[in-house]
Amino acid sequence: MRLSSIIILSALLLFNKSVSAQKDKVKSIQWEKIGSLPGTNGHPLGFAGVVAGVSNDAFIVGGGANFPDSMPWLGGKKRYYDDLYVYRKNSEDSLVLTRSLKLPFPLGYAACVSTSQGIVIAGGENNNGIINKVLLLQWDDVTKEISTKYLPNLPFALTGAGAAAHKGILYVAGGDMGADASDHLLSLDLDSANAEWKELPAIPHPVSHMVFLYQAGTNSIYLAGGRKKNDNKPSTLYRDVYSYSLANGKWKKEHPLPHALSAGTGAVAGNEIILFGGDAGETFHKTEELIFAIANERDESTKRHLMMEKMKVQSTHPGFCGSELVYDIVANKWNSVGCIPFDVPVTTVAVPWNNEVVIAGGEIRAGVRTPQIITAKIIQ
Repeated sequence: MRLSSIIILSALLLFNKSVSAQKDKVKSIQWEKIGSLPGTNGHPLGFAGVVAGVSNDAFIVGGGANFPDSMPWLGGKKRYYDDLYVYRKNSEDSLVLTRSLKLPFPLGYAACVSTSQGIVIAGGENNNGIINKVLLLQWDDVTKEISTKYLPNLPFALTGAGAAAHKGILYVAGGDMGADASDHLLSLDLDSANAEWKELPAIPHPVSHMVFLYQAGTNSIYLAGGRKKNDNKPSTLYRDVYSYSLANGKWKKEHPLPHALSAGTGAVAGNEIILFGGDAGETFHKTEELIFAIANERDESTKRHLMMEKMKVQSTHPGFCGSELVYDIVANKWNSVGCIPFDVPVTTVAVPWNNEVVIAGGEIRAGVRTPQIITAKIIQ
């Protein structure tokens, strides 16, 4: 073959690759409200920190927490739930509540991921504190029941951690350990009867409430954003993004987010990663600063003034960041493709299901939950 022909062929191959890559890019996201979670004592309060996933083509969501009596700054107590709801889609593609079941115990803010074996739920919290239990939920479409299997306990209790899975291996990263955030990355072989948790190379910094997703094209797990609480000063909110290669077991720093985000949700679309909203931290930090000021104030009159100011900041919370941020792994850059058109839920789970991403419940303002179930259809 002549050199000129080789050059032309190479150029054509590069052009076709470029066109193909352009076709795979996320152009927009179409949102739709498709349902609502059942209410608490007849009231649709909604839940944050739900557990959620897909097993045998059934969408399962439950657990979580809310404030059924009054807002936390008015003395309201957080309540955790053990209810589980099983949804199927009918012939018209409408969401139908099929069964209402129970978790083994009340649970919120666990790490969740859907696997071929079922839905894995790791850690979390309830009124007894932070939990180290790990559950595997499997829906049986014949008996219309959920089987619950206990997997090996986490080496330590975690809440607000991230979970991902690939080829039967479960990965759990970060999380809140109570006094500190975790920088641990753990793995568990779901196919092994005698599996034990393994410690993998640590995350570059301790973090909880981040987005944690497996991406097939790079055979890597991506960690984006999150936060870490600090002693006597506001929490650190991150815009850092890292990838962990399953091939070489190394962390790599990627292009950072345009701004810090925590407690959002995310999904993978081809060679891109999408983040659906999150907490940019402005009101969060104001509240923390007032909490520290109240704790350190000795004058009762000034303390009462600070408490009133904190109540005002929390009760007028404007809601969370609704940006749809897309990370192009090949180009190594973040782009915004739009904004979520509804109240933006945080501290919930984005679940891929039937070519869409389902997000149920979540916190939409300080102390306020939503019962809405929404879907995101990714247009490429």
